[in-house]
Amino acid sequence: MRRRDFIKVLGGAATWPLTVNAEQPAIPRVGWIWGGRSVGNPSELRGFKQGLRELGYVEGTNIFIEYRFGEESAERLPELAADLARLKPDVILAVGTGAAREAQRAAPTASIIFMSGDPIGTGLVSSLNRPTGNLTGVSLMILSEKWPDLAREILPGVNRIGYLWNPSDISSTGSFNQARRSAEGLGIFFGSYPIERPSDLEDAFTTMVKDGIAMVLLDHAHPYPTNWPLVSQLALKYKLPSISEVRDFVVAGGLISYGASLFDITRRMAYYMERVLKGTKPADLPVEQPTKFELVINLKTAKALGLAVPPTLLSRADEVIE
Repeated sequence: MRRRDFIKVLGGAATWPLTVNAEQPAIPRVGWIWGGRSVGNPSELRGFKQGLRELGYVEGTNIFIEYRFGEESAERLPELAADLARLKPDVILAVGTGAAREAQRAAPTASIIFMSGDPIGTGLVSSLNRPTGNLTGVSLMILSEKWPDLAREILPGVNRIGYLWNPSDISSTGSFNQARRSAEGLGIFFGSYPIERPSDLEDAFTTMVKDGIAMVLLDHAHPYPTNWPLVSQLALKYKLPSISEVRDFVVAGGLISYGASLFDITRRMAYYMERVLKGTKPADLPVEQPTKFELVINLKTAKALGLAVPPTLLSRADEVIE
């Protein structure tokens, strides 16, 4: 090879890495918004991160995640959603109906993956099979109608149940109504105790005690229950057995949870995110219903309340905390 040709080859080779780098696809940027807390390693966050790992994503390397937490304040969701919208993420993941609504309001053309207790009833989609528009995700499939049965199973003589609910959250309203119909069908008095902010909790518990409530039910609705340690401590302080749908509540000291696995739901949201990042339109992704439900019992709490958990109930539990 002549010297001049050799130099040309070397010169061309020197440009190869630059050409390859120029053709590398941009790293996707994803928004993640939730009204809950950023501390305590909540199931919602752990599930999503597990889904990322399973799909081979490493944050900061092949994907960027912009997290926004309401820290138990639903009032912050509009500003957090607007902040995410300014970043123009490729996809927004919204945990909770309120977060999904604010994300849609702030970024009406963005692809949004949600978790919602009642996506049809709350108006996020008109159909589970054909969501249309730019939203899809995973439904919680609330099982609150089962909670009064559980209450009677662990406390056979229970005749007065109280329900902590968030009237500003449509999914909480649906959960409340399901539980109310079930309790009334069993001949159990059903008390309504609306909560819209954490500062209302202590007064609600003192009122329930005055009303002779023997068991308290509560759902996932934000902003109030995201501080599960606070709610479980109040339930113990006022000697009220408690049932929810969230495992984290029982881990924090609640008595029983029965509902869809929030960890598994947000894990599945990561899979929906990947489909959209690869070009699938949200309208072509049916809303997924949960397949994993958990019955979790805290025996330490049962002992503190002087309750004996029936062996038949223990045998059905997916997890027993001792």
